[in-house]
Amino acid sequence: MTNRENIRNIAIIAHVDHGKTTLVDAMLKQCGIFRDNEQVEERVMDSNDLERERGITILAKNTALYYKDIKINIIDTPGHADFGGEVERGLEMADGVLLLVDAFEGCMPQTRFVLSKALALDLKPIIVVNKVDRPNARPYEVVDEVLELFIDLGASEEQLDTPVIFASGRDGWATAEYSPEKPSSDLKELFDLIVKEIPCPKCEDDGPFQMLVSNIDYDEYTGRIAVGKIQRGTVKTGMPLIVCKPDSKTLNGRAVKLYTFSGLSKTESDELGAGDVVAISGITGINIGDTLCDINAPEPLPFVKIDEPVLSMTFSVNDSPFAGQDGKFVTSRHLRDRLMRELDSNISLRVEETDSTEAFVVSGRGELHLSVLIENMRREGYEFQVSNPVVIYKTIDGVKCEPIERLTVDIPEEFTGVIMDGIIARRGELVNMTPSAQSYTRLEFLIPSRGLIGYRSEMLTQTKGTGIINSILESYEPYRGDINQRNRGALIAWETGTSITYGLYNAQERGTLFIGAGVEVYEGMIVGENARNEDIVVNVCKRKHATNTRASGSDDALKLTPPKNLSLEQCLDFIADDELLEVTPKHMRMRKKILKTDLRAKARARA
Repeated sequence: MTNRENIRNIAIIAHVDHGKTTLVDAMLKQCGIFRDNEQVEERVMDSNDLERERGITILAKNTALYYKDIKINIIDTPGHADFGGEVERGLEMADGVLLLVDAFEGCMPQTRFVLSKALALDLKPIIVVNKVDRPNARPYEVVDEVLELFIDLGASEEQLDTPVIFASGRDGWATAEYSPEKPSSDLKELFDLIVKEIPCPKCEDDGPFQMLVSNIDYDEYTGRIAVGKIQRGTVKTGMPLIVCKPDSKTLNGRAVKLYTFSGLSKTESDELGAGDVVAISGITGINIGDTLCDINAPEPLPFVKIDEPVLSMTFSVNDSPFAGQDGKFVTSRHLRDRLMRELDSNISLRVEETDSTEAFVVSGRGELHLSVLIENMRREGYEFQVSNPVVIYKTIDGVKCEPIERLTVDIPEEFTGVIMDGIIARRGELVNMTPSAQSYTRLEFLIPSRGLIGYRSEMLTQTKGTGIINSILESYEPYRGDINQRNRGALIAWETGTSITYGLYNAQERGTLFIGAGVEVYEGMIVGENARNEDIVVNVCKRKHATNTRASGSDDALKLTPPKNLSLEQCLDFIADDELLEVTPKHMRMRKKILKTDLRAKARARA
């Protein structure tokens, strides 16, 4: 074994919105990756359109910078629990981690998750208390919380002896001795700490080439690009390789082009050595979890076990009366090919075929995980239907068990009672209650995953937008009993046509409308939410009959309440077992599975 003293491989891990990508921005800027006059966007690592719009990281990304002739490879990982698979595979390439914790929020559910994964892989941690300059920051309390979390997770004495640094990723400085009056001016102390504390890669330079594929990139000219850390040996351009699959199958290939990471780009190279995070193109059929080996020494490496999916939905071909009007890809073959292609890079996803050739069961880590896939597909021109999300049950020792999540809610004190009532009604169990800063209270619950479906928007309404909610899978426990998911019915269009102000005015007395005037609707389409717990058919296309009589006041302009526009996640939360969401590039329409009013009545009678 030799040590590559000139390389450090680190992953940046944290709960969502604790500042990982912003800190990476500052690190890249201070190491001269960008020209002085170059215009650089914020969160430059979030290159995907959805990542920029939502302000979250969805895909793990690689970058590299040089500090005092030492190459620091950085893996920027997502913070959302739904993208935990991206975190798990990113850690495979690292020798140490920067654990970022918000100086105000402290340890959150995903902090526990990412730290447990890093400790299990025996990676060297550095605690970075970020955003210490934000109002009401409590950096030293947060350090104590993090060390308590280390103890809870069974960290070794060596792991407990971890250095702490205080930082502001937004302003680009870090210091071991924080004073609000005299903050630091740059990230030099952080870079020095990384070089000193993160171990250099231990590798075999002389053995036959071996590399675990932890990520897949794609280029329209060179095709699939395998990304990973070289564990052993060297690879040269044109060298024949063998791909060892997890199922013991093998493929032959050739390293057509080799790249190392430098800033936001890849630099082509003729030869790459052990310990470095690299990219290799030209090998078809390669996937995450495969091992690239010297053709004379096919020895697969074990890949990290990815946590199982928790929710599933049925994706099917769009069969509504408006099918085919917007989409570019509308057939079952299009849908199947796109879902199978997603499996190549989305390792937490599962796709199963059903008895019907037009429907597929897609399982993921959570609603956000699946909704990001749906949103990406509709932007690419796909048209399809999805069912409501349902949890995946397991049978353990002959008992039906369901996924239980650890839910953390930060709310102003006056909303504590209503939130507790709402969560307990969804079979939640209060396990911890602590006062937080600024008259906020932190509540911790254990709640079934199905109890959280549709709850986020309800909680935001109850707390007037001031509540913060986070959850992460805790365990599987015996089924806790039925939950009333939706306590309000739907307003359903009676006929196909165009919505009219007169018809909408009469319908809005029954509840909340989701559409305005001039919208094309069809029979069985959901146009609003009923104020009561029952479905009602309404005629939103109804016109006022013309008469010769004019009455005082009756011909005044009808005033409509502005419709409630639902996001994709809100639509998925709203639809019930007998409903579908029609997704096209231009529209999202909720509908009944059985569109005809009389056929729905017969189905209810039979049930």
